Amino acid sequence: MEFQATNSPFTGEQAELLNRLLPGLTETQRIWLSGYLTASLHTGAVATAPPVASSAGVAEPAAPVADVPKDVTVLFGSQTGNAQGLAKKLAHQLTAQGFDVTLSSMGDYKTNNLKKVHHLFVLASTQGEGDPPDNAIPFYEFLHSKRAPQLAETKFAVLGLGDTSYEFFCQTGKDFDKRLEELGAERIVPRADCDVDFEEQAGEWIGQVLSALGEASAAASVVAAPTAAASVNEEASPYSRTNPFPAEVLENLNLNGRGSDQETRHVELSLEGSGLSYEPGDSLGVYPQNHPQLVEDILQATGWNGDETITLNKNGDTASVRDALLHHYEITVLTKPLLEKVAGLADHEQLDALLEEGRAQDLRAYLQGRDLLDLIQDYGLGSIPADELLSLLRKIPARLYSISSSFKASPDEVHLTVRKVAYEQHGRQRYGVCSVHLAERLEAGDTLPVYIQHNDNFKLPQDASTPIIMIGPGTGVAPFRSFIAEREETGAEGKSWLFFGDRRFATDFLYQTEWQRWLKDGVLTRMDVAFSRDSDKKVYVQHRMLERSRELYEWIQEGAVLYVCGDEKHMANDVHLTLEQILIQEGKLSQEAAAEYLSTMLQQKRYQRDVY
Repeated sequence: MEFQATNSPFTGEQAELLNRLLPGLTETQRIWLSGYLTASLHTGAVATAPPVASSAGVAEPAAPVADVPKDVTVLFGSQTGNAQGLAKKLAHQLTAQGFDVTLSSMGDYKTNNLKKVHHLFVLASTQGEGDPPDNAIPFYEFLHSKRAPQLAETKFAVLGLGDTSYEFFCQTGKDFDKRLEELGAERIVPRADCDVDFEEQAGEWIGQVLSALGEASAAASVVAAPTAAASVNEEASPYSRTNPFPAEVLENLNLNGRGSDQETRHVELSLEGSGLSYEPGDSLGVYPQNHPQLVEDILQATGWNGDETITLNKNGDTASVRDALLHHYEITVLTKPLLEKVAGLADHEQLDALLEEGRAQDLRAYLQGRDLLDLIQDYGLGSIPADELLSLLRKIPARLYSISSSFKASPDEVHLTVRKVAYEQHGRQRYGVCSVHLAERLEAGDTLPVYIQHNDNFKLPQDASTPIIMIGPGTGVAPFRSFIAEREETGAEGKSWLFFGDRRFATDFLYQTEWQRWLKDGVLTRMDVAFSRDSDKKVYVQHRMLERSRELYEWIQEGAVLYVCGDEKHMANDVHLTLEQILIQEGKLSQEAAAEYLSTMLQQKRYQRDVY
């Protein structure tokens, strides 16, 4: 944006100065300036210049405003690391504005400090059917209990992260927002509910928080130089979620044997030259392509010209309709917000009726397993111009996969273990967007846009002598391959026990030779397997756990850390119930005491889950 003296309240000289200043400002400086000017406007104070560098090159702080509380607590509940990353960003910005910031995972926060907090900012993701992430559970339960204090002296704001394809979108954030208000806290910024493409909305929310606090403190207590604030966010690599690295494919193999009814890809990618690194437990974000056949079917159903150029975003980026469908937009998932937008664009009585109040169950049934092509065909949307309909779609989200390699053991490489998803539903073939892209259209020498998603909630114990118990059926075994490769490379002496399961021993024993070598060399202490289709009675990992309940309990008593990776809805829940049963059976605990024991293990990070 360029200021012109003819259409703005600025003189020609002022417009020239603004045009020279604004383009060179960092994000931190822009946010600071926004809060600074807002504070000056609302307080009626005469704005003074920002702090200037002294002869030593350090900014001299302005005099603080008297009697304005400067303490800020930023709490995050995060399963994959997104809420944690945003919380860190907010904390850095607040520190740069001179606030005394406490940044903490909800699982680590001492709740008896809550009643002393003057400014509280909560950033929380939502899991599955509206559940809080694991590291948020203790704080969530405390806040919703009778022990929660009244917070009449607390000002707060909440940022929720979620996915609009789930019915209980951002439910955890909504719950926190409602409960804090019930406890008497004052909301100073409206709650933001962010979808998978959260950067822009989250950035706006952070800006609102900074402006609100700047207004409260008259922006006169800024203590840190802009250069210091900017340096906090610098990373060794320029590549990130918003600027993915084009990683070259080194190898792409099918891990399943001949005759298997499954296909699991082992994909090795090069990170050479990226500056990216990772630790065991981290994930790789992958930006996939939509299936070319689905794109062609959509073009045929609508009659759109695939070569027509459309504008993709506010930045003015353009692409052909075909390329936009292939690379930019999500076309395999329908959400209620999307249908509401389409209903506003199209005149269709049946679609309007589906969205009426009281038809939640019908809407849920329709959304399940359908995609953009279904929507176009079912409601005759082919007459809507491509640019109008596509502008309603959200960007294709990255898929997160647990990394199955150790950076120490395989420098400048990252490995993935991905099961192909393909099935028939509603009369035609459906494809897992990323898994089918990897399985069918990715060869050695191709590139794939990726970034590292750090996950502090799924990490090996700092003490390498600590025993670990790993439970990962199917592709849930991926991070444990990373764990054991790391422990081999570092010479860790702690005991390790893996529970692995899949369908058939002969065709579905993923990484069998590697596990056998690690067992032989003593890197892996013990392994129990369950192959559900090799016997008349289906046997799963939780059955093997029960068979070894005494030994497993003894390991837990010795201080072992438990890890679970895989399907949340079924496997992870079954494993959790089995752990409770083992504690009741072997530890002679009551049902309530066993549940409390596992809750304490979660809080102590002795029970960690990477579930999806």
